[in-house]
Amino acid sequence: MQTYLVGGAVRDKRLGYPYSERDWVVVGARPEELEAQGFTPVGKDFPVFLHPKTREEYALARTERKTAPGYTGFQFHADPDITLEDDLRRRDLTINAMAEDEQGQLVDPYGGARDLEDRLLRHVSPAFSEDPVRVLRTARFAARYHHLGFRIADDTLALMRSMVDNGEVDHLVPERVWKEMERALGERNPEVFIRSLRDCGALARVLPEVDALFGVPQTAEHHPEIDTGEHCLMVMQQAAQLSDQTPVRFAALTHDLGKGQTPEDEWPRHINHEQRSLPLVKALCKRVAAPKDYRALALLAAEYHTHCHRALELKPKTLLKVLKASDAFRRSERFEQFLLCCEADARGRTGFEQRDYPQADYLRQALRICQSIDNRAIAERGLTGKEFGEALERERLARLGELRAGTNRPD
Repeated sequence: MQTYLVGGAVRDKRLGYPYSERDWVVVGARPEELEAQGFTPVGKDFPVFLHPKTREEYALARTERKTAPGYTGFQFHADPDITLEDDLRRRDLTINAMAEDEQGQLVDPYGGARDLEDRLLRHVSPAFSEDPVRVLRTARFAARYHHLGFRIADDTLALMRSMVDNGEVDHLVPERVWKEMERALGERNPEVFIRSLRDCGALARVLPEVDALFGVPQTAEHHPEIDTGEHCLMVMQQAAQLSDQTPVRFAALTHDLGKGQTPEDEWPRHINHEQRSLPLVKALCKRVAAPKDYRALALLAAEYHTHCHRALELKPKTLLKVLKASDAFRRSERFEQFLLCCEADARGRTGFEQRDYPQADYLRQALRICQSIDNRAIAERGLTGKEFGEALERERLARLGELRAGTNRPD
């Protein structure tokens, strides 16, 4: 029985990139032998065990055979006669098909170390095309290592295109799409995930609402980059620089979906695109199984980002509407996420990347002013229920009126 460190830990160690998890492959063993040593079986489809002390995953070397479309259409086979090279051959990319033996020596039968040096994401074998999730994973790795100069190899990109053309990508299920997408949103360059999917044609199948934005023009005065799809990628990039929160980055991606539905005879203007965005955001979130908090923030940013941009011009009634719609009085964290989305939108334009965004501080001050109202003083006037609510509303509007008049404007 031999044990090898495999996968991401081997890859990232050689890159000098931080990693926290270690995975292991065991060659020449049977399940009962590991259980006799105290390992706990956890694998449903193939033998995977947790180490009795470290709780790290140890998998028996295995091969797989395609039996049906999609990522679940595989039959796995684990046997003591299966070699390490057999196990590594079934992996997606060469940089993920390296191993280290118990002495720390590299085992690299498919050229992963060379591809690390060449900054290439290359498939191990034609079997790559049997699992549509690998299209998403490759795009995610492109986002993860973009800042290090990595790119998808031409032959691998061609293979990914063929998987789109032959319909294999259409067998992706929402839960796996979201798992890869959420991880990609957490990378340093999440916009590269979207661009990579578009490069191979998968974006039109997975996120058609986003794909529809490319080629749609905007007014050059406000959007020197012109193309709406490119704008959304720039907004994602700005969101990644402003925040490590993945819901913010997701909302940045989806905030302008309605522009993809603007009639061509109205281009480059996009009147009422905010309202057109809402059903598209809902449809996208349902298709990829996005969690409720992601959906809520995406809808909020889609409907009210223009209001935020115009905050300094808003009448008190509209300003209060934005605060209520964002649930700012109860959910300050989501309100801050909304402001980050809007700031990313304002900066996600060619030449505007370093532009200040005073609107966010103005809205924060508006919230603080409303929160400073003494509710007890209103209650002491004998007001309850509806009358109390109406009095509080009047006081808030009065305070916001003073803010708009300049009495309490931020410096």
